[in-house]
Amino acid sequence: MSAGRKQRPEEHFLCSICLDVFSDPVSTACGHNFCQSCIAQHWDGSSQCPVCKKVFNTRPELQVNTFISELLAEFRREAQQKASSSEPQAAEPGEVPCDVCTGPKLTARKSCLVCLASYCETHLEPHLTASRLRRHQLMEPVENLEDRMCLQHDKPLELFCRTDHTCICCLCSVLDHKTHDCVPLTEGYEGEKAELGKTEAGIQQMIQRRRVKIQEIKESVKIGEAAADREKAEGVQVFTALKESAERGLKELIKEVEDQQEAAGKQAEGFIRDLEQEVSELMKRSSEVEQLSRSEDPLHLLQSCSSLQAAPPTRDWTAVSVRASHGGAAVRAAAQLQEELNKRMKKLFEAELKRVRRCEVDVTLDPDTAHRKLLLSEDGKQVKHGDKKKKLPDTPQRFSTALSVLGRPSCSSGSSYFEVQVAGKTKWTLGVAGASSSRKGDLTLSPKFGFWTLGLTNGNSYKAHGDTATRLQLRSAPQKVGVFVDHRQARVSFYDPDAAALLYSFTGCCFTEELHPFFSPGPSMLSRNTSPLIICQTNPQD
Repeated sequence: MSAGRKQRPEEHFLCSICLDVFSDPVSTACGHNFCQSCIAQHWDGSSQCPVCKKVFNTRPELQVNTFISELLAEFRREAQQKASSSEPQAAEPGEVPCDVCTGPKLTARKSCLVCLASYCETHLEPHLTASRLRRHQLMEPVENLEDRMCLQHDKPLELFCRTDHTCICCLCSVLDHKTHDCVPLTEGYEGEKAELGKTEAGIQQMIQRRRVKIQEIKESVKIGEAAADREKAEGVQVFTALKESAERGLKELIKEVEDQQEAAGKQAEGFIRDLEQEVSELMKRSSEVEQLSRSEDPLHLLQSCSSLQAAPPTRDWTAVSVRASHGGAAVRAAAQLQEELNKRMKKLFEAELKRVRRCEVDVTLDPDTAHRKLLLSEDGKQVKHGDKKKKLPDTPQRFSTALSVLGRPSCSSGSSYFEVQVAGKTKWTLGVAGASSSRKGDLTLSPKFGFWTLGLTNGNSYKAHGDTATRLQLRSAPQKVGVFVDHRQARVSFYDPDAAALLYSFTGCCFTEELHPFFSPGPSMLSRNTSPLIICQTNPQD
């Protein structure tokens, strides 16, 4: 049909009176064509041509225009042939079917918002030719046309209410939405489409950020795996060396004991040999004395007695003994093993301290959290107890009773490390605190209340403040304390950086919020504990 319309457009076959396809076309003397019934009815009320307005004094007799009739017949025949020759295709899944087809449902070409139906090419013809149907609103085929009608007024949804973000009909706009911002669907469509574009851009940014985070987590896992492999290798190396050292010490211990036992045995054999020789000589002398004592000859007894009465050459065996105990060898071997273990442990802690120092952050004290009796240095690196309470607002973030102050920045992921000088102090507390931990009244320093801390009291009592206080036995008083937070391993560790020693670790921690460095210099009394806590800057490469 479209090819036919290109050769003979259907507008050429429309009556200008009824605007429909000619029925018995006739021509006037002025050269215009009309349906015979339409022009006859027109002549009954007017003598002018409906097109050019030419006046006819007498009503002309009109004859059927055979030429136009033949063209119109040929046009209809071609359309019928084309319709009959084309093989109708049933609508595929996902395509909108024709609502009029009684046999196989053909694919719809248009949907009518007035009829609330979709039509294939054949059944769409009346909407293209009939004058009363040409005024209907056609659109690209869609399903569920009822959803495009106002349920209240049974009118097409032609407007968009920006106030309520809903589609409405023309009656809604003058009734329920009279004072609302209503625009045509196309305008609302463009506005919402622009907003959707912004939403999509935001979603894409969120997706990108999450993809970056996924990559960061994957990299973190790789780094963690590499660190775990490194720690396992170091552990195997250390314990292999300790095992070899222990085995070597055991062999040396056994050899030493066996050598001592062998020497003692040889010494005993010599003593026994000498003693047996002396016993033999004494038994011989005893026999001679016994025989002489039986002599009845006075002269012989007196002459021989002087030689027998002289004591034989004997050794004083009173102080001679053989030790059966070899005490001390095991103790010495254990001491050597302990010394070797200490050397190995110190190397491990030195390597560990070097790693955690790479996570150092530049911590400064937050004056908005400081108790009003604390004195902070201008650079925010030192804090100590003052004599007078400063006039500062008692804000929710400020400690009201505890002589404490928080540091910044906070730590919510990854790892962080900072060092504090505690030299010269007899009381202090250091660690980290949760962002929502209590700032008012007396503090309960334990992980349960959001504090992971370690402190000194009375100048020599070191304690880790867990759910129950753990007293620490330290070899020496630390002059500095390093605080390390590792979110990946869920731990908080305290180090003596000068001695390369681990003081204490909170493990299996549950971090539910960001953590802040926590400082409490303790009160200064009678010229004691007057030294400040000083945040130190380290060199991670040391």
